[in-house]
Amino acid sequence: MDAVRRTLRVTGFVQGVGFRPFVHRLATQHLLGGWVLNDARGVTLCVEGPRAAADAFGRDLRERLPGLARIDTCEVVAEEAVRDWTTTFAIRRSRSDGGAGVLITPDSYVCTDCVAELFDPGDRRHRYPLINCTNCGPRYSIITAVPYDRPQTTMADFVMCPACREEYESAADRRFHAQPNACWDCGPRVRLLAPDGAEHPAPDPVDAAAALLRGGHILAVKALGGYQLMADPHHADAVAALRARKERSAKPFALLAAGSETVARYAHLDAHETRLLESPGRPIVLLRARAGSGLSPQIAPGSPTLGFMLPTTPLQHLLLAGTSGVLIATSGNAPDEPMARTEDEALDTLQGLADHFLVHNRAIHLRIDDSIARIVHSPGEPKVTFLRRARGYVPDPVPAPFAIPPVLAVGGELKNTVCVGSGTSLYVGQHIGDLKTTGNQRFFAETIDHLRGVFGVTPRYVAHDLHPDFHSTRYARSCRDMEPVAVQHHHAHMASCMADNGLDRPVIGVIFDGTGYGTDGTIWGGEFLVGDYRGFERAGHLARFRLPGGDKAVREPARVAIALLTQHFGQDAASLPLDLLRHRDPFEVGVLMKMTTRGINAPQTSSMGRLFDAYSALLGVCEESGYEGQAAIELEAQIAWDHTPAAPWPLRLTEDEGCLVVDHRPWLAALLDGILEHRATTAELSRAFHESVVHAVVEVCLRLARTHGLRDVALSGGVFLNQHLLVRTEAELTTAGLRVHTHRRIPTNDGGLSVGQAMVAAALATAQETAS
Repeated sequence: MDAVRRTLRVTGFVQGVGFRPFVHRLATQHLLGGWVLNDARGVTLCVEGPRAAADAFGRDLRERLPGLARIDTCEVVAEEAVRDWTTTFAIRRSRSDGGAGVLITPDSYVCTDCVAELFDPGDRRHRYPLINCTNCGPRYSIITAVPYDRPQTTMADFVMCPACREEYESAADRRFHAQPNACWDCGPRVRLLAPDGAEHPAPDPVDAAAALLRGGHILAVKALGGYQLMADPHHADAVAALRARKERSAKPFALLAAGSETVARYAHLDAHETRLLESPGRPIVLLRARAGSGLSPQIAPGSPTLGFMLPTTPLQHLLLAGTSGVLIATSGNAPDEPMARTEDEALDTLQGLADHFLVHNRAIHLRIDDSIARIVHSPGEPKVTFLRRARGYVPDPVPAPFAIPPVLAVGGELKNTVCVGSGTSLYVGQHIGDLKTTGNQRFFAETIDHLRGVFGVTPRYVAHDLHPDFHSTRYARSCRDMEPVAVQHHHAHMASCMADNGLDRPVIGVIFDGTGYGTDGTIWGGEFLVGDYRGFERAGHLARFRLPGGDKAVREPARVAIALLTQHFGQDAASLPLDLLRHRDPFEVGVLMKMTTRGINAPQTSSMGRLFDAYSALLGVCEESGYEGQAAIELEAQIAWDHTPAAPWPLRLTEDEGCLVVDHRPWLAALLDGILEHRATTAELSRAFHESVVHAVVEVCLRLARTHGLRDVALSGGVFLNQHLLVRTEAELTTAGLRVHTHRRIPTNDGGLSVGQAMVAAALATAQETAS
């Protein structure tokens, strides 16, 4: 008989997803002998037996994968003919030698089998709040080292009882080699605590917690990657108290619902949104709110959108079953601090925010917040776009378009993420947040150390933003064992979109955001770039205007509006019959006008984000922002989900030192004409402004395409989270014959900067190493 022994090396999501038990069952079904083990790269396995059986095994290995598994490569590293073979197949002890690079599976939502057991009174794990199996449960947040085995997770101190050990060792069981396996007898326990740490006497702490939520209390509840603050969204006093305690005047709260049918009672859902909501990543999905749903209007004041997610933990399932089936579930953190990870952190930092604490003693090694995504109904097939990439997706790598040297990229100051790259993989960390507090700065350093450690990357280069005062920049310059590479903010945005689409050729980059340090020392943000990873030319930009008060103007869009009026009308601006001016102290208006005219504490900017803010204020939509992007979000909400084209205002393009400049003064004149002469509604003027920006993008891109011989356009930057702007720009550019590339796997906002920084640094380093 023709028989072989084959050794295969498999990479992908093959640890912590039931892959070894799957291989064991598959080999046994095909009557093959051999072994399988985890190693530092993925999984290595050996099968021996008839060639036909080995061939069938190879086909089934790819086609019958467990739900959470993914094979990226499967290489036969050795094959030999054999005369004698065994039919015994073994799972061998993992080994950590031989390099690094194993993919770590993201944390997974609790599977349907475990949910069924959770609510089955006859099951030994009935209502066990930390139930899991090989197909679900924590992964990335509990891993301390690779390979992924129980001793290298935060479950190391829990010794399995005989019943759990039997499941763990039985190849026929769903919990075969499930590393977090546990039950009531041997696993972590849940407790309900008062703010002083005293334990609640209730026999069932989860049931008692649900009763508190029904009564209008606010609870801090431990989730997969950290603590969440929960409250009843129908209880107006609870919502108001949570808003006051979190010092969160307007930013919407995320909602947790028992299932998509529950979500559909409160928000509009199409098939694409339902699939995203129910997808393995279980992100918060932004949806159109239904009117009169019964939820407190303070959930998302001023916004027509609600953010819903489905439960990821058994504890969440139990709480939802004990309440109305929908709860507020917002990050458990003090203002501007990272979400609490440990019980001590929760009791310390959430004092005064939560009335009670629902905790357990399965430690979280690395905190990770919820992901946020939406479906964009672009031309052709609707697609997913991320606002925040974290739980459920991290640390799934983004493929690099070419092989790169070991590099660390430290991102920007806001919405920070970090990235380590090597070979053809970019390992992007979870959303960290704004690096203005010591808590987030520690989180930033912990994440870098963790990514470097688990992926075995020793960077030779560290990429950072040009801005000298960013914490991430200072960190990069302190890394004595790495060569620093400064990357301009908008170049990084362009490179991130290129990498997200696997591009390695010159493109036109349309990069619209709020703030980015320019090569000329001014604040950029409405940019047209031409280039690739290795360099760029600033080929166009929005006409500059002033920001009286600098950062204060970001929080007060009315300041930007007054600056625009001053630049256009001079001192006559003060007498314009606008509500924006009538409702403000004339002395304050005069001071802002002088600051603008004289350039005192009023830096220049070409920011499209700030222009959106100004128009929002001029239209009376939002004059003060309670959270980043509020003014622009509420301006878009005037026309939300209606992408009907409209006539744009006049476009004027000028040139400045060979650079195309979009002069927005004709837009301001048209807007004021519409307001003062009552020629159009707020919604109509908002649509005209959006369409004017779209028209400008198309005209500039067509000119640059002709001048530079390019057809690819990359759209990036936080302004392109504006769905109307993105959809209409993509449609018009496509109609004009250009190839449009938008973000798919990483956020278009500053959460994607680290990927672009890594690619720019890698390209420059490769070119330098090749030249030398």
